[in-house]
Amino acid sequence: MPTSEQIAPHIPYLRRFARALSGSQESGDGFVEATLRAIVASDHILRGDVSVRVALYRAFLEIWNSAPINRRAHTAADAAPRLSRVTPQPRQAFLLTSVEAFRLEEAAAVMAVSTAECRALVEAAGHEIAEQIATDVLIIEDEPIIALDLEALVEDLGHRVIGSARTYSEAIKAIGESLPGLILADIQLADGTSGLDAVNDILSAISVPVVFITAYPERLMTGAKPEPAFLITKPFQPSHVQAIVSQALFFDRNASRTRLIA
Repeated sequence: MPTSEQIAPHIPYLRRFARALSGSQESGDGFVEATLRAIVASDHILRGDVSVRVALYRAFLEIWNSAPINRRAHTAADAAPRLSRVTPQPRQAFLLTSVEAFRLEEAAAVMAVSTAECRALVEAAGHEIAEQIATDVLIIEDEPIIALDLEALVEDLGHRVIGSARTYSEAIKAIGESLPGLILADIQLADGTSGLDAVNDILSAISVPVVFITAYPERLMTGAKPEPAFLITKPFQPSHVQAIVSQALFFDRNASRTRLIA
């Protein structure tokens, strides 16, 4: 298959990635164009033991990182906090895994680092993003030990836990006392009530991102009804919780909320 046909399906997504990195359509498209010229001049760039998509993004980052200005974070003089102010390598790892949906191993291959190094970069991005958008968090969780673990994890990211609810009624009461900027919610609560019901009623009153943390993901991920964008399965890894929390705040802050059907 000709090189042009191999890479054509990936170009729109590479342009999206480039614009997210640069914050500019003109700059992003310029680097994509430079990448395509390099591939035309030397088609061995797409050969090797990785997929065409991985090779294409890797070629792009090699050119991107060759520009000195792209190897530094933007300064505090920039406008409102944006992903562009996250330091360069963590920003790349975050976008590759969160926006472009590369598996961690693939993102590592794109960036020419080890999987462990890539994981650390994603975690670093989560911390840097959290520093920009620190918020108040409500935890809806019926197991006290897990609630304490979650509290420690989000506070380590710089957020403030404003309440921990074990039942539907406690969750609704907590919202009446203080509005959170993020909710972490279990599905099954202490008195047999539903975390889904609590979240649905909260979302009918306020707009707030929600991360579900549950041992029963099959109850949400059926494909037959509205599903949460952010879901963590118990038992969870601390780094996974922190990364998802940061993603939820970054991508979901201005999104419209869709009611989840129990």
